[in-house]
Amino acid sequence: MDTVNKQGMRFTMSATTPPDACQTPVDGNPKAERLRQYLCERAADGDRYFKSKFIAKDVELSPKEIGALIVRLQESATDISIEPWSYTGATTWRVEPTESA
Repeated sequence: MDTVNKQGMRFTMSATTPPDACQTPVDGNPKAERLRQYLCERAADGDRYFKSKFIAKDVELSPKEIGALIVRLQESATDISIEPWSYTGATTWRVEPTESA
């Protein structure tokens, strides 16, 4: 499934992403789902570190919304592992696909 953000940037599932990866719904919250899908796809493509302020436009959320949602995703997402990595200026999050994904 392709998604296009307001800046016209398209992000989609990688051809190397396993078919079942990135498909586990979180809790029905569309904003959380959009963020989870974005992080899952980017992690599958090899990106591992994210700051809310740098991905806000891509997922059409504010950095503050991302910060709140990413904490929820840490507890509920089963297809990615999320941990705070650095606190310099703002939290950097380390995201990896899980073994089951």
